[in-house]
Amino acid sequence: MSSINNTPYEYLVAHDQQSLRTILFLEKSGTPTFYKITILTATAGDFDACQALVKQAFDDEALKKAIGLNSANSINISRLLAQVCYYFEAVAQLPKTDRTKAVISVPSGNFGNLTAGLIAKALGLPVKRFIAATNANDTVPRYLKTGQWEPHQTVATLSNAMDVSRPNNWPRVEELCRRKGWALETLGSGMRDDAQTRDALKRLHQLDYLCEPHGAIAWDLLGEQLAEDEVGVFLCTAHPAKFKESVDEILHLDVPLPGPLAKHAELPLLSVNLPAEFARLRAFLVG
Repeated sequence: MSSINNTPYEYLVAHDQQSLRTILFLEKSGTPTFYKITILTATAGDFDACQALVKQAFDDEALKKAIGLNSANSINISRLLAQVCYYFEAVAQLPKTDRTKAVISVPSGNFGNLTAGLIAKALGLPVKRFIAATNANDTVPRYLKTGQWEPHQTVATLSNAMDVSRPNNWPRVEELCRRKGWALETLGSGMRDDAQTRDALKRLHQLDYLCEPHGAIAWDLLGEQLAEDEVGVFLCTAHPAKFKESVDEILHLDVPLPGPLAKHAELPLLSVNLPAEFARLRAFLVG
């Protein structure tokens, strides 16, 4: 099973897999300590470089058959179908009279979570609209403003799960909107840099809500763009302890680890550093 950054760790914790060979592609900088605790880790470049390697691997039919390659990140539509359920669960907690007024702000990097929200809406979720909340890697917000697709070099940020300049799921977003007749202009968007992220995280904590950088960005943009007659919902990326290093530093806390995280934090580090070269990766996988 292959994935990039933040997907397979939760899978391993949830299922306590001991025999599954997992290839977790990590950026060389900006990744939390917990990402390095897995069965096998290969680090290579930034997210976009890692994603390019995964796509090359899936395009290699001989490799796929030889090692039984599959993916746990949003390249695999099964991942998105699971996330669809979260949206129905969240909206179901709102009063019935508020559900059609719901605006959901989604931390967005590779745009899988937002794609899942749009699938939920296509299936009948009575939500009004979505907001795509990004960090400084703001290809989509700029595209929605100018109509020009101009990815910049990916930069490392506090919200590292969103450090993506070429989101793999954006074509799915556009195709869903085209098929359903939803104008892209109805999709809200915006970005926050690291200074704004720090400020948002602190303001949320002052409201007695312990969050993490990705959720803080979604919350901040929701507050900026929500109309008086709308009801806001914002999503987070994970438990704050997953981003313990940055959350502790910003909020001057010592966020305790939940049990499953604490257990895996004691496991030995098993990792291999690889350059962002498919030939090297392929040789490693079949070796």
